[in-house]
Amino acid sequence: MKEKAVKNLKNYVILTAAAVIYAVAISLFLDPNNIAPGGVTGISILVNRFTKIPTGTVNMMINIPIVLLGFWKFGWRFICSTMYVLALITIFINSLAVYGAVTDDLLIAAVLGGALIGVALALVFKAGATTGGIDIIVKVVRTKRKHIKTNILFLAFDSMVILASWLVFQDLTVAFYAGIAVITDSIVMDKILYGSDEAKMIFVICDKPEQVKQRLFGELDLTATIIPAKGAYTNAPKEMLMIVTRKQVYPKLEEVVKDEDASAFMIVSSASEIFGEGYKDITQNKL
Repeated sequence: MKEKAVKNLKNYVILTAAAVIYAVAISLFLDPNNIAPGGVTGISILVNRFTKIPTGTVNMMINIPIVLLGFWKFGWRFICSTMYVLALITIFINSLAVYGAVTDDLLIAAVLGGALIGVALALVFKAGATTGGIDIIVKVVRTKRKHIKTNILFLAFDSMVILASWLVFQDLTVAFYAGIAVITDSIVMDKILYGSDEAKMIFVICDKPEQVKQRLFGELDLTATIIPAKGAYTNAPKEMLMIVTRKQVYPKLEEVVKDEDASAFMIVSSASEIFGEGYKDITQNKL
């Protein structure tokens, strides 16, 4: 119980730091330079230009129905940490907005702003939360349309926001730098969370394989291959789970295994290519 409380406290400290970093990126680099970096935050910047409602407040207003949708789809545990992050982001964005831009160089603003967002999002995801917005929408869409790739959905949403920023500001330059911010954000977050590996192959030997399997199915939409095993020293029969997943899902998978069995034995390796349902088509010719 104490260990779980310490873990939760640590996660909320991480979420607080992430909210500050995210707000710095928006209020000191992107927003004052008219750079709308995709997602709900980008939409909030555009709405602010028409309504003069603070960007952080708009961000919260748009996110509330989206988070409720996430609660309906994924349960109460999902909503607590996400609402905490959103509330802090709202407060910090609005508070820091009075300081204005720290630079008027659009390239510096886009790269540093995007990098800071990437760091913030990586911290949020490591703590098992989200910042709401497009993350939730993509997750909901994927529950119904599993054949649509996650990165394609994010690209589609971000592209629409960037196009809208071009129309709102009547400036192709700021739209171009918004694209740079989105790309930088994605690269930084990806490197922090997953390194450069394309996919992960995980072998899990634990005392609660059934509980792990159920959470893999229910929370991560993953399946596993069960391999009968036996301890060389104890001769006790075991079930070994072999799981192959995209690198984006691995941190959550690791958390699930640790939650169910802290003494679990895990072997994690990189898989450069995966063929089969949900991955690459083995019959498709390479370019």
